[in-house]
Amino acid sequence: MRSLAPPALCSPSPLHLLPPPTSRRAFPLRRSTVDAPTRLTSLFLLRVNPLGSTSPIKEPLSDADEDEEYEEDEEISAPEYEDGISTESDQEDEDGEPEATLLESESGQYNESEEQKSEKVARLLAEVREFGQEIIDYEELAGIYDFPIDKFQRLAIQAFLRGSSVVVSAPTSSGKTLIAEAAAVATICRGRRLFYTTPLKALSNQKFRDFRRTFGDNYVGLLTGDSAINREAPILIMTTEILRNMLYQSIGMISSASRLFQVDVIVLDEVHYLSDISRGTVWEEIVIYSPKEVQLICLSATVANPDELAGWIEQVHGKTELVTSTKRPVPLTWHFSLKNSLLPLFDEKGKKMNRKLSLDFMQASVSRGELSRENKTKKQSVEYKLEVTNLLVNSSSFTTIDIPQIRDTLWQLVERDMLPGIWFIFSRRGCDAAVQYVEDYNLLDECESGEVELEYRRFRMKYPDAVRGVAVKGLLHGIAAHHAGCLPLWKSFVEELFQRGLVKVVFATETLAAGINMPARTSVISSLSKKGETGRTFLSPNELFQMAGRAGRRGIDEVGYVVFIQTPYEGAQECYELLSAALEPLVSQFTASYGMVLNLLSGSKVTRMFNDPECKELSQCKRTLEEARKLVEQSFGNYVGSNVMLAAKEELEKIQVEIGMLSLEVTEDAIDRKCQEQLSEIDYTEISGLQGQLRAEKRTKTELRRQMEIKRMAAWRQLLEEIGNEILPFVCLQYKDKEAVQHNIPAVYIGKLSSMAAEKIVNMVKLGSSDLGNLDIDSKAATDDEDGKLAYYLALSSDNTWYLFTEKWIKSIYRTGFPNISSGNGDLPRDSLMKLLMVEDFQWEKVVDSEFGSLLSMGGSLETWSWSLNVPVLSSLPEDAEVANQSGAYQDAVERYKEQRGKVSQLKKMITSTKGFKEFKKIIDKTKFTKEKIERMDARSKRLRKRISQIEPTGWREFLQISKVIQETKALDLNTQVIFPLGETAATIRGENELWLAMILRNKILLDLKPAQLAAVCGSLVSEGIKLRPWKSNSYVYEPSKNVIAVLHLFEDQRNSLIQIQENHGVKIPCELDGQFSGMVEAWASGLTWREIMMDCAMDEGDLARLLRRTIDLLAQIPKLPDIDPLLQKNAELARDVMDRAPISELAG
Repeated sequence: MRSLAPPALCSPSPLHLLPPPTSRRAFPLRRSTVDAPTRLTSLFLLRVNPLGSTSPIKEPLSDADEDEEYEEDEEISAPEYEDGISTESDQEDEDGEPEATLLESESGQYNESEEQKSEKVARLLAEVREFGQEIIDYEELAGIYDFPIDKFQRLAIQAFLRGSSVVVSAPTSSGKTLIAEAAAVATICRGRRLFYTTPLKALSNQKFRDFRRTFGDNYVGLLTGDSAINREAPILIMTTEILRNMLYQSIGMISSASRLFQVDVIVLDEVHYLSDISRGTVWEEIVIYSPKEVQLICLSATVANPDELAGWIEQVHGKTELVTSTKRPVPLTWHFSLKNSLLPLFDEKGKKMNRKLSLDFMQASVSRGELSRENKTKKQSVEYKLEVTNLLVNSSSFTTIDIPQIRDTLWQLVERDMLPGIWFIFSRRGCDAAVQYVEDYNLLDECESGEVELEYRRFRMKYPDAVRGVAVKGLLHGIAAHHAGCLPLWKSFVEELFQRGLVKVVFATETLAAGINMPARTSVISSLSKKGETGRTFLSPNELFQMAGRAGRRGIDEVGYVVFIQTPYEGAQECYELLSAALEPLVSQFTASYGMVLNLLSGSKVTRMFNDPECKELSQCKRTLEEARKLVEQSFGNYVGSNVMLAAKEELEKIQVEIGMLSLEVTEDAIDRKCQEQLSEIDYTEISGLQGQLRAEKRTKTELRRQMEIKRMAAWRQLLEEIGNEILPFVCLQYKDKEAVQHNIPAVYIGKLSSMAAEKIVNMVKLGSSDLGNLDIDSKAATDDEDGKLAYYLALSSDNTWYLFTEKWIKSIYRTGFPNISSGNGDLPRDSLMKLLMVEDFQWEKVVDSEFGSLLSMGGSLETWSWSLNVPVLSSLPEDAEVANQSGAYQDAVERYKEQRGKVSQLKKMITSTKGFKEFKKIIDKTKFTKEKIERMDARSKRLRKRISQIEPTGWREFLQISKVIQETKALDLNTQVIFPLGETAATIRGENELWLAMILRNKILLDLKPAQLAAVCGSLVSEGIKLRPWKSNSYVYEPSKNVIAVLHLFEDQRNSLIQIQENHGVKIPCELDGQFSGMVEAWASGLTWREIMMDCAMDEGDLARLLRRTIDLLAQIPKLPDIDPLLQKNAELARDVMDRAPISELAG
């Protein structure tokens, strides 16, 4: 289906960039040819956005004075990009001629500044050669830059020049890299080396390019595992894992030949990755293993406990100084996007939430008509009033009308000159859908469009296979997506265009916030929560500020803008609360690995002659278990634990004692005893008797309410069966959230779960014990389903969300809905929708629970979006369309409940009218106060327990468990510490389970494989996190050859054996062996072109590229591993050489 609105003409005027933003575009179904029902005409009426001009209110991240900072220093935002896919974890200015000229000027100044800096560095190096390194001081280093150095940068550079290690904690995009750059200049001047580590290959490549521009090609090298450029250079940039492995080889070695001891400085960029669950241990190991004479420069985003990090580094490494800053060079202002307006999130003082965003104010404004737009036609005004009425009638929460679509918010950004922007959406699918939704609108002027088209043609000529066809139209209009599903080459191309101001909006996943240099004027946060394998989780304050920190370009923007968007899940209050929340502390993730244990404990090598000088040197490196323990127990977690654990446990113990004492005061016996002491005997007898009656009547009331709910559910079931056979009726689902806010959900009823569908959902969805498989309850009337189980139903809401529910959550049923008649392809609407449901990648989230079943939700897809558009707002339906629940049994239950409620109320009045009630009320009020105090103390104790669990010392137990596995598999003899060939190979290899990889690569069966088949087997070992994408219409992957399948089958037995040994010793390190993508690797290693391999492929390009790069990385290691058959090493080299080609070849220069 085509867009109803014509594409916008390219024009320098921002007011002509977009058509009225509320005109909708219906996307064609990709997976099915099912015809979606025709959109209701009234829902297609065009509306015009207001031209608001409210000045933004500055709300900087830090309120610290510069002189003091060093001391302590759905429509989910838019329904078109909400989906049920979990976030993947593996891993410029406004239109208009004057603005374009400004951009060119700024770009030219930037390039000129870089050239001047490079010349100054070269001049300084020449002066050092002439006059000696003694001339290096802070003033000389600061003179490299043509702008004043910030105070925190000056303090860090001065600390480095004093010979200290430095921990720098400062906001994202505040200029921490400058400190490392200045240190690099000083290090080169001293004739020494500097290692610069980053957590990501892409970031390493970017730093490599940046440093080469400053220092020249000869001074800078790159080492990322599968890329090595000028590895002898004075400045060597690498990923953190590479450095950790280098340290393994040199720990404790007293050898001048050890390459690491030529290093003077190690820069750990993004050191807050120390808290990363899967990789954080690498940063801790580097700090622990680094030679004491090496200076460490640790650059971190703002965290809650930088003092603990600096204290730990000083204890285990040497003198360390902490420099902190909470002040941004470009202050941020915070905004909130509604469908009709973009408002400041904070009030004028910047302390409280803008009252205009409060729910009460907005409802009052609606009732006064203040939210209506200017210049509405009569028809638009009528429609708008209907929607406003729906806002007030449905609930106190926001409805579909308040949730802006992408084009609404984009229009607001264009109007206020807030582009370029990075728009964070927490799924690949959402990013791509967002680009498609606005790709018709050109955000570039004529000059910029020509430049982008020229750059695109150059890129296409150089890398024809790297072109992302579905993204070209948006790119030529200044709109792009950036996520792990894109090829690295394409992402780098998007980054370059964005930095040059030729892409105005990038829809990106949160991985873009992880250090990649793409500063923007605005950061848009599409949601405060994201869907994962365990359901929807909220962003942490640290994650939020990491993304928000991308806003504000130093030297270009006076302020940066951060825009939150109203979603079905959270509003302005949630945004305000998250911004007000405390930052999370760094938490140790230190864990032992096979590589760690083998490298720390290994001594003599059984495969070497003991008179070999190299072996003599290495044999001196072996450690006793006690020596290894001292190293392992130097972890950050143990340091924090030793300082904090005791105090936290003491406080927790005191709280628990006090809670126990207070709890005794609020029991019924305690209240009864106080009543006897403080009331007269007559008054006590009267009140206690009435209280006993009240408790009994309340129990009866509770049971009658339950029976009333059972009868209501049974009545709804009968109505659904009657109406649901003729049409797919509209329904209203209703629930209250944790804050007791009532939500009404307009939806179309699809039907009862069939046995096949239910089985699939049970198998694929992890639900609580009260759901689906365990639904037995006492009353048959509440279920009336097979085996006495609750009946579950399906519905699709107006915001394109699937709902799974019982009758408990039905508020009303309507006589109107989708006609259940076959479409052109012969399918009934119910069948079509069920087919769309069955192809979803199920990610159900429990919205609310009860004894009568749960309400669960799951985001819809592009294919269901056109169906959801036809679900009307409830207020637009005729008054007589609602079906009344007139069941006689239900009405009788209601009457009985009302009667019982009256009895309870009467008893309460009788108690209040007693003579001793005044004293009795004092006792009850004091009891309530005590209970509230207990709740506060209990909340404090939970926070303490969480903190204690985070800092509980770990490491050594896992070390011993792994050492037992190593002993049993004959990789190392713990008694003699002789390392056997298997252990020698495992100690050298890099991977998640080094022992498992070594077992595979040493297996002689691999010698019978051709190079491409060897690559296929290696691919099966490194495919963790790679997925098929079920929403793609294509579902083809290459099958591996028979030889590969046979080898993988044999390895499965070996894998099960190792897993059993691990389980026996309590080790839970995965043994990866997944052959579903081996055929893709084999096809690429056999020489198939990228176009051939991606034709009808069910994998994202980025996923396949990442799998192939991982495979290349493993193949590249094989020739360097000890005691590996030369034939296998030769085949690995051949396979690697064939695979390492465009468009997946690594970017470096």
